[in-house]
Amino acid sequence: MERITLNVNGQSHQLNIKVNETLLDVLREQLGLFGTKKGCDSGACGACTVIIDGEPALSCMILAVRCQGREILTIEGLAPEGELHPLQESAIEHGAVQCGFCTPGWLMSAKALLDENPAPSRREVQAAIAGNLCRCTGYKQIEDAILAVAKK
Repeated sequence: MERITLNVNGQSHQLNIKVNETLLDVLREQLGLFGTKKGCDSGACGACTVIIDGEPALSCMILAVRCQGREILTIEGLAPEGELHPLQESAIEHGAVQCGFCTPGWLMSAKALLDENPAPSRREVQAAIAGNLCRCTGYKQIEDAILAVAKK
């Protein structure tokens, strides 16, 4: 066991973790942040995407001990006051949510993209969410939802 400090959604957490625990498992099991989904658990589906220091990252592939001192944003951090983030509102408006399992992952990938590039092209949106697998809506609605929030 190792004692670490994780900065998640603007809050500091002192945690005792196993050195081989993934960030995904710590977020879900110790912090109760269930919005980050455990899909494939092998880095192939993108359901576990979070933002670490401004970059999208697969939390199932990162050891929690490697995240000490870094800024971690989860899907719960998009709406800290209970008000939906514009990306979340757009996802609803554009029918980009079906079962919802992939939604947190692509929303986090989209947020990281828009933070870096507020006016991406459709091709840039496609590249940003390429690692997020959706089996329900098809990607056009997801792309449209992201582009609707982009600065024109």
